[in-house]
Amino acid sequence: MKVAVAKYAVGAPDRFDAFAQRQSDLLRVAAAEGASIAVLPEYLALELGAGFEPDVRADLHASLAALQRHHADWLSLFGGLARDTGMTVVAGSFLLDTGGGRYRNRAYVFAPDGRHDWQDKLQLTGFEHKAGVIEGGDALKVFEAGGLRFGISICYDAEFPLPVRAQCEAGARLILVPSCTDTAAGATRVRVGCLARALENRCFVAQAVTAGEAAWSPALDVNTGEAALYAPMDVGLPDDGVLAVTKGKQAWAMAELDFEALEASRAVAQVANDRDWPGQGAPHIAHAHVVRL
Repeated sequence: MKVAVAKYAVGAPDRFDAFAQRQSDLLRVAAAEGASIAVLPEYLALELGAGFEPDVRADLHASLAALQRHHADWLSLFGGLARDTGMTVVAGSFLLDTGGGRYRNRAYVFAPDGRHDWQDKLQLTGFEHKAGVIEGGDALKVFEAGGLRFGISICYDAEFPLPVRAQCEAGARLILVPSCTDTAAGATRVRVGCLARALENRCFVAQAVTAGEAAWSPALDVNTGEAALYAPMDVGLPDDGVLAVTKGKQAWAMAELDFEALEASRAVAQVANDRDWPGQGAPHIAHAHVVRL
């Protein structure tokens, strides 16, 4: 199965139609390359703020409220593109008004028949806490399509082992990570989190990123990082865990993921963090004893 993850250069579409055309062009490239799953980055919907009045797009709260006018069109757009391309599409994330002026950072996933579901971001970053209107999700999901189970872990969520572990214990063998980071340190944190999750769970992890600058946006102002697909570092798999990574202006990182080979690697594994996971909860090591010297 080929999976494609975007390094999405943030633009400034002046209307929804222009945004929609770019998504169509971008996803059709991935489909033409044989991708079955395509992942776009976190905060993708905030790019639509470029078409708002200057005083609205410069104000995060005002732009989030204005963004809601595009929600129905967003669902229609990506549902149609999933049908047209035959791919499963994770459409980055949309900041959705859930009532009372509160928003959830929601990653929608669209099946090739156009049906959709979502995973909300669970853990909030400092920026999201400071915004004062964004709240974390209250449900962790695993999706099943074409015999494959996969989870979505939005950016900061990928830095926490237990929710991803729960997804893998529910059968996920692929974790999709839409992300958006504005510093090299932030990009490193998410990359290291993705590598750690792949190692711990013997699963593939696919990370999409935003790129470039958007001075007009209080949230998408600076973007950095590379899109990549990761695997456990073990026999028959890349030594550094990297299956594919973008470079320069490359828009997609793509890799063929062999899930049968991944399962078979257990038999020849040098280490088996996924199998040995319960050992860290043994009573004699679950709590450290202080030894005074």
